[in-house]
Amino acid sequence: MDTACMTEFRGTYTVLITPFVPGGSAVDTAALKQLVNWQIDEGIHGLIPLGSTGEFLSLSREERRQVIEICISEANGRVPVLIGTGAEVTSDSIELSQEAENMGAQGVMIIPPFYSTPTEDELFEHYRRIGEAISIPIMAYNNPATANIDMTPRILAHLAEIDAVTMVKESTLEVTRVRDIVELCGDRMAVFAGILGYESFWLGAQGWVAVCSNVLPRASADLFTLVADKQDMETALALYRRILPIVRWVGENRYVSATKAALDAIGLPVGDPREPRLPLPEDERRALEKDLRDLGMIGPLKTAFAS
Repeated sequence: MDTACMTEFRGTYTVLITPFVPGGSAVDTAALKQLVNWQIDEGIHGLIPLGSTGEFLSLSREERRQVIEICISEANGRVPVLIGTGAEVTSDSIELSQEAENMGAQGVMIIPPFYSTPTEDELFEHYRRIGEAISIPIMAYNNPATANIDMTPRILAHLAEIDAVTMVKESTLEVTRVRDIVELCGDRMAVFAGILGYESFWLGAQGWVAVCSNVLPRASADLFTLVADKQDMETALALYRRILPIVRWVGENRYVSATKAALDAIGLPVGDPREPRLPLPEDERRALEKDLRDLGMIGPLKTAFAS
């Protein structure tokens, strides 16, 4: 694996929701195609379907293949598409990663096994075996809240010794993690923020795997550009403060239901989450819609507010 490939991946990547038809019995393929094209038309830098926000554990293997095929086909090389291929068993993650590569993915995002609480040595072997089985890069996904494992900067520096592991999605609320990963890993691992996008950009993050960009792709992409490319703190901070209510909505425990409710409100209905998740309660939906209305986003799907 050529570690230079890590420089190809930067910017704001949307960790895509998975639309379902009413009742949730199948993937809404038409809505997914519309969502992918809208994201790219709005200037998003990359897409990551089948992550946590994409309800990856709630999909069948056939539905996974549907989502991958649609996202890669509709993107058509315009932006990178990385596929979430995390699994509890290493051989399963290998199989999913090989499938993603064979279908045309530019990379994979892999959360650690989320029940077995592997040791550092077990984590290393897990990622090493997957990396040796594919020829596309791996984004390790550190999300202790859901994986029951905290891949600290020191552990990530160890994983960065694996040629294929060239990126990390760092999803804690400790922004100093970005500083420490950059210091320990140097150019061996690109850091993507998982939650604290704006804050992480200033500390050397090369990107943001964002939930809010499902709803605000243009503003989320612009935020990265304003910091990373233009170093325009004043404009970036003003934009960040504007979109912060939506960032907060989709950063809570109801991140899937809030994101889907927001997309419905702005004119891109994507169905409800699959059970056991429930739709956003009506009082919260009304409050979310007020925040979207304040951004001028309520109504037929249109270009996002000018950032």
